[in-house]
Amino acid sequence: MKGEYDFSKGERGKFYHPDIKIYLPIYLKPENLEYLAKISKEKGIAIEDIVNDWIKKDISIAKTVK
Repeated sequence: MKGEYDFSKGERGKFYHPDIKIYLPIYLKPENLEYLAKISKEKGIAIEDIVNDWIKKDISIAKTVK
């Protein structure tokens, strides 16, 4: 690592995009992924659709518990 860096020609905010949406990966334990893959194959639905539906249901349950 250098002792000093020259940022005199740097451009502030060059890569800043306030409206960008970032989709973060979610890592599942192998046994959960296997179970979801089985359901996905049986129903012909993508795994991410199943997970999103479950999360929506959990959110609605959490809202009623407040």
